[in-house]
Amino acid sequence: MNIALVILHADPARGGAERYTHDLAAALAREGHKVSLLACAFATAPELVRPVQLQAAGATRLGRYLHFLNSLDTHLSSEPYDIVHAMLPVRRCDVYHPHAGIAAETITAGSLLSRLGNRLNARRHRFASVERALLTDSSLPIVLCLSEYVRRALLRFYPLPPDRTATLFNAVDLHRFDCTEHIGGRGALIIAQDFARKGLRQAISALAQVPNCRLTVVGSDDSRSYLAHAASIGVSDRVVFAGPTADPRPFYREADFFVLPTKHDPCSLVVLEALAMGLPVISTKFNGACEIMTDGIHGYVLDDPMDVDALAAAMNKMMDRTRLTEMSKACVELRPAISYERHVRTLMEIYLRKLEVRHSDFPASF
Repeated sequence: MNIALVILHADPARGGAERYTHDLAAALAREGHKVSLLACAFATAPELVRPVQLQAAGATRLGRYLHFLNSLDTHLSSEPYDIVHAMLPVRRCDVYHPHAGIAAETITAGSLLSRLGNRLNARRHRFASVERALLTDSSLPIVLCLSEYVRRALLRFYPLPPDRTATLFNAVDLHRFDCTEHIGGRGALIIAQDFARKGLRQAISALAQVPNCRLTVVGSDDSRSYLAHAASIGVSDRVVFAGPTADPRPFYREADFFVLPTKHDPCSLVVLEALAMGLPVISTKFNGACEIMTDGIHGYVLDDPMDVDALAAAMNKMMDRTRLTEMSKACVELRPAISYERHVRTLMEIYLRKLEVRHSDFPASF
């Protein structure tokens, strides 16, 4: 099958959608498919995958996005693919896979202040506009949802027929994220690129109620206000900012448990990686990745990401070594459900379904 994967930045070090797209391209190529990676910037491309660099010049993020869309349209008009699989809103594709959640929701969710900020963000507003055109066109793609959490949001904005949606969890390369390498002993771990949305302040606040626990923070966001907050509540000696990393595995190996009190996360890949490495997880019901977990068995799923006391109570429970060991064993048992082999097999079924739908949409004379 001739497959095009579309992402703005082909840089796995960014995590999230970028790392997923890089790993998916490699997995599809290993299966013998012809894979092209369409992006405006490349850090690297997997072996056997063709990089196609699209133009995205402009003085603003919105301008660069619009130029990217035009470049993509030009490329797709000149080169046919069996499947075009896009990770962000574009004007034409066969599979739309919104890793950041439904764009229409991002400009309406959150507090009044955050909604105002989103509406003033021209690129986010255009994302929503492009998405709306894509999902209301007669030749709409199959929308691939990272979780039921995302699917519920999708159907609130777009009442699509069942055959035009599918739910597919993120996947983990179980060969790379090997649970037998887990050694633990270094306390709690959080990996995030957006500290405010992922609940870092709440995690630091909770630490004040969890004696003898250390928190390692991995990510590229600005840490200054969080360092000041840690100092103000007397836990700065137990919070370590490690900065960004292209390889999170050493941090998983050394941590006892993973914490991510996120306010919104379609399906956090780092949560699934942590589970695959045998780390129990504390996250929230606003994280689609928690759908694979059982509260109290694989960790804890909190109702309110702002409830510091509940977060601290869950972290204190994790300090019980017997409970932590039992939970770690339960997490390891989840590995087959999040394997890349299962993910790619299901994805190929979705691709074939789209090809069947495309042919059925043509008049009989075709």
